[in-house]
Amino acid sequence: MKVINIGEENTILNTFVAEMRDYIIQKDSLRFRTNLERVGEIFAYEISKKLEYSVKEVHTPLGIASVSTIDSKLVVASIIRAGLPLQKGLCNFFDHAETAFVAAYRKYGKGDYFEIRSDYCTTTEITGKTLVLADTMLATGSSIEVSLKSLISCGGEPVHTHLVCPIASSYAVDHLMQLYGDEVTLWTAAIDEELTSHSYIVPGLGDAGDLAFGGKL
Repeated sequence: MKVINIGEENTILNTFVAEMRDYIIQKDSLRFRTNLERVGEIFAYEISKKLEYSVKEVHTPLGIASVSTIDSKLVVASIIRAGLPLQKGLCNFFDHAETAFVAAYRKYGKGDYFEIRSDYCTTTEITGKTLVLADTMLATGSSIEVSLKSLISCGGEPVHTHLVCPIASSYAVDHLMQLYGDEVTLWTAAIDEELTSHSYIVPGLGDAGDLAFGGKL
């Protein structure tokens, strides 16, 4: 698996990520969602450089222009709730993409033990297409692993998968590196070293779903 951390570059992306992390600014849920959406747009632009293109002729009012445009067929998926604003940003740029949705959640047992469950998946046909799977936080990597299995089970095998996870833990990155090969690319904006006993990323940013849409029972 290839890992691309675009947060290592000096770009406006880091301003949006800084605001998402800031515990004062993130109290504004609209701003948090907007920043997630803008981050999604930046990732879409970077991913677009890795897609397949060919030159087409475009008829203008005055003549014919040759333009290189995307040939890749895309399916943009999100893990709900937190992935929804991120997915919207991706689709703002990939406006011809199809979409898919997966529900993945932690089912807690005794102590700190939990397992990831997914009981909902809706998708179009994925076979032969490029899959972009978005989730804001990559803590253990289990949610991405389970969600990707669900999407492939429902929609078929993609030709390539791009995982878009703005905040990741080094533990999750290592875990996914052992699972996937060249058929998967992980895109992130920050890799944090610490993971608590409850599998929360430190410094992280908190619960992205709650920050974007409010608390849950």
